[in-house]
Amino acid sequence: MGDVGSGGPLTVGMVGAGQLARMTAPAAIALGVRLRLLAASPEDAAALVVPDVVIGQPGDRDALTRFAAGTDAVTFDHELVDLELLEELASAGQAVRPSPGALLFAVDKRHQRSMLSTFGLPVPAWRPLDPATAAAEVNELAGEHGWPVVLKAARGGYDGRGVWAPEGPAAAGRVLAAAAERGTPMLAEARVPIERELAVLVARRPGGEAVVWPLVETVQRDGICVELLVPARVPPDVATAAETLGRAVADVVGAVGVLAVELFLDTDGKLLVNEVATRPHNSGHWTIEGSRTSQFANHLRAVLDLPLGPTGAVAPAVVTVNVLGGSDGRDPRARLAPALAEGVEVHLYGKSPRPGRKLGHVTARGDDLEETRARARRAAAALSG
Repeated sequence: MGDVGSGGPLTVGMVGAGQLARMTAPAAIALGVRLRLLAASPEDAAALVVPDVVIGQPGDRDALTRFAAGTDAVTFDHELVDLELLEELASAGQAVRPSPGALLFAVDKRHQRSMLSTFGLPVPAWRPLDPATAAAEVNELAGEHGWPVVLKAARGGYDGRGVWAPEGPAAAGRVLAAAAERGTPMLAEARVPIERELAVLVARRPGGEAVVWPLVETVQRDGICVELLVPARVPPDVATAAETLGRAVADVVGAVGVLAVELFLDTDGKLLVNEVATRPHNSGHWTIEGSRTSQFANHLRAVLDLPLGPTGAVAPAVVTVNVLGGSDGRDPRARLAPALAEGVEVHLYGKSPRPGRKLGHVTARGDDLEETRARARRAAAALSG
């Protein structure tokens, strides 16, 4: 891998050109790092603002090879990748960070659940489903833990897609039959009685050095994260336990870069791992203005094996609210004035508006969590219409 004194800028290749890559670009500029994208389309959110773009699919060997040539590290803004091709890149000496083995935790939920369970980390009661016996296995899990049972696609789900919560055997049978017809591998989990949903973000270097941001409380609606609250409204011992759990998951995964660990805090006060993302994550967007080092800056530092930055919050309260497309389909850029009047930071992703689509986010800082939350909500509502 190159270094700052090698005569040229360090180059990071990012597979994917969505909003995460778009928000990585300013961090790369600040560090003097060249960012190259593998974009599916020149109209992708980050391809609109980053000059070094290779158009192609991550499953196209030729496009992936051209994109990776000359980069100091290859990293990702999504998990829709071909792990075998990435293994080929790594075997040829390319730094792939996180590694294909680490990516597998995010790509395959059955692998994730199995490995975390093997290492004694807390997850909901679950089981992989064999298509031939899936209905009986789901009924058995429901017999132990009750309906509804949560059914998940083991691969390909995100933002609430690929997750179902059937209330009984008939509804579960329909989900399983449709999955079998598509050839989608499935798993089943007991539904957790949730007190709060939380997230821990960890940035980790190849040698294992890691930093952790303050615990985030995430507010979900229809399977989509709509708000981030820092600090999370939990007792200090829960926050400490969540940080410890996040570090443990990062070590098991072998993460390099940012790892997001989504957690449930159940009604008995127990923490359970819900999902793992081996990349920058929606739950870390507050860090751009709310932390001493953003998740995007530390992700670049980590994949280039550079010293990591401090992660403390810069204000007593930080709230991020996502901007979703409104029913009128209007572009939120036409509504900037009332949002900015709330004293918030606005990030718009350059996406064409449609109802419910994640178009951007706003972040507010303040001294009081509820006042800060109210300002952020008003700003996001102004942009969404």
